[in-house]
Amino acid sequence: MAETLTAAPATASTKPVLEIRDLQAWYGESHILHGINFDVKPGEVVTLLGRNGAGKTTTLKSIMGIIGKRTGSVKFAGNEIIKASSDKIAKQGIAFCPEERGIFSSLDVRENLMLPPTIRPGGLSVEQIFELFPNLKERLNSQGTKLSGGEQQMLASGRILRTGARFLMLDEPTEGLAPVIIQQIGHTIARLKSEGFTILLVEQNFRFASTVADRYYIVEHGKVIDGFANSELSANMDKLHTYLGV
Repeated sequence: MAETLTAAPATASTKPVLEIRDLQAWYGESHILHGINFDVKPGEVVTLLGRNGAGKTTTLKSIMGIIGKRTGSVKFAGNEIIKASSDKIAKQGIAFCPEERGIFSSLDVRENLMLPPTIRPGGLSVEQIFELFPNLKERLNSQGTKLSGGEQQMLASGRILRTGARFLMLDEPTEGLAPVIIQQIGHTIARLKSEGFTILLVEQNFRFASTVADRYYIVEHGKVIDGFANSELSANMDKLHTYLGV
């Protein structure tokens, strides 16, 4: 029998765990976010959709505190974190898996996996991570340079699950991956959701997003311009095609 992941059960509470209000952000003199507003409730998978350059990744980085200048309000579990450093934000229980994955090429799979510190109790054990990603166990002593793109994504995802964070931010997890790996990542996200994890996802692959998301927000020119639930997807397809240019 498969081992149950160690995570808090999903709550029926309607109070958001993440509340974003008038979030603005800059890269140097470039003003990228122009007043982002949205919420994420406990146990949800929420997807930010939009064209390239819309501000989706900048939104995740701003929440995580790795953008130099940002203003507005970011509340996590009722605590204001807009002025907190990224390490203090991580200790609140938020983990960020970037699009570039951040795998250290000189380290093997085990070393990469064990690199992040544990920020709170309840993180997945190495064996639980191998249950989610069996490929990693087979490549345990392989260096980062020898992993496929899919294996690197699995390693990057597994690494943040070790930390004890319950709120996961995943940036383009399916980018450049084969369909069979994309399907596996979808199953993993569904499994984590069933175990009570909350996930904020940035994804260009709308077909993939539609298989895992509870709700969507559309980001355009640094603002959220629309949002709807997965149950309202069919009624919004024409608008979605216009927003995304698909």
